[in-house]
Amino acid sequence: MSDGLVIIPTYNEKENIENMIRSILALPKAFDILIIDDNSPDGTAQIVQSLQHTTDHLHLLQRAGKLGLGTAYIAGFKWAIERNYAYIFEMDADFSHNPEDLIKLYNACSTEGYDLAIGSRYVSGVNVVNWPISRVLMSYFASKYVRLILGMGIADTTAGFKCYRRIVLETINLDKIKFKGYAFQIEMKFTTYKLGFKIKEVPIIFVNRVLGTSKMNSGIFGEAVWGVVRLKIHSLLHPITKR
Repeated sequence: MSDGLVIIPTYNEKENIENMIRSILALPKAFDILIIDDNSPDGTAQIVQSLQHTTDHLHLLQRAGKLGLGTAYIAGFKWAIERNYAYIFEMDADFSHNPEDLIKLYNACSTEGYDLAIGSRYVSGVNVVNWPISRVLMSYFASKYVRLILGMGIADTTAGFKCYRRIVLETINLDKIKFKGYAFQIEMKFTTYKLGFKIKEVPIIFVNRVLGTSKMNSGIFGEAVWGVVRLKIHSLLHPITKR
C-alpha cells in the first residue's frame, strides 16, 4: 500500500483509462489508484477490472449512475480516510493532467509541508494547450471572478488537479459540501482556505483531451458562476468551522 491515493472519477473513458492507469503505475514514486466509475455504458469499469489482476495498487468503486463529480470525490475522500492514506489526489482521466506532475504535487505536501497543493494553470501565466481561445478566456476570467468574490489568493480557483494531506479532509465536514459540478472544486478550495490550511499552487501545463468527450457544459459553468455568490453569502452568515 502506498501513502498516496489518486482518485479518478470516470464516465465513458474507455479510450483513456488503461493508458492513464499504466502511466501512473510506471512512475518512480508508487501511488495507489481509486477509479470511481458512474456506470459508464462504454465498459470503462470492465477495463479497470481487467487491470486489477495485474497489480495490488488499483481499486474500483462502481456507482449506480451519473451522480456528479463532487459526490464522486466525496465518496473517494471517505474511502481514503477510512484506509489511512496520508495524501489524497484529485485527477482527470483524460490526460489533461500529466501523471508525472503527481510527484510535484506530492513533494509540495510531503516535503515542503503544504496541506493542499494545486496543479495550477494560471500561477505562472496561462499554461493551457489546445483549448479554443474562447474556453481559455472563460476559464481564466472565471478564476479571476472567483478570486474577486471570495477573496482567495489562488490564481487557478477552478483547478481539478490537487493533492490534500489527510488532515484537511478529516477536518472538513464533507457532508456539508453543497456543490456537485464545476463549483465543487471552488467550494473545496474555499473551505480549505477559510480553515487556515497552507496552500501552494504548483505550475503545470494543462493539455486538452485528445480522446473521448469532454463533460463540461453550460449548466456546470452556470452552477459555478451563481454558486460562488451563494458560497460567499453563506460563509458570511455561517462561518466555516472544523468538523
